[in-house]
Amino acid sequence: MADVKYTKDHEVVKIDGDIVSIGISEYAQDALGDLVFVELPDVGRTLDKKEDFAVVESVKTAAEVYTPVAGEVVEVNEALNDNLDLIKESIESGWIAKIKVNDADALAELMDEAAYKDYLSSL
Repeated sequence: MADVKYTKDHEVVKIDGDIVSIGISEYAQDALGDLVFVELPDVGRTLDKKEDFAVVESVKTAAEVYTPVAGEVVEVNEALNDNLDLIKESIESGWIAKIKVNDADALAELMDEAAYKDYLSSL
């Protein structure tokens, strides 16, 4: 069963077994504004926890996207190359990469939606 969690760096993470889909939260999307480019990671790339693996560029700035877990990139959302607005949709279609998790215990550190909203209110 899929579960959605959040990081303090404003990534949204959909957990489905040992595969996580990672995108950016609505808060991050609003902060970035109009998107102009996304740099996707290479499939097969091995990532360490908290490593940046993608870059989302807007007319305002560029922002790195970090992985909350160590693992291997097993799929990237190639549809983003043709339609950046997908990022602003749900994690179901707006994910950037899917990562096979090495250590599922790292997922316990992520926030659920209520905790993330509390975190945002403290910013």
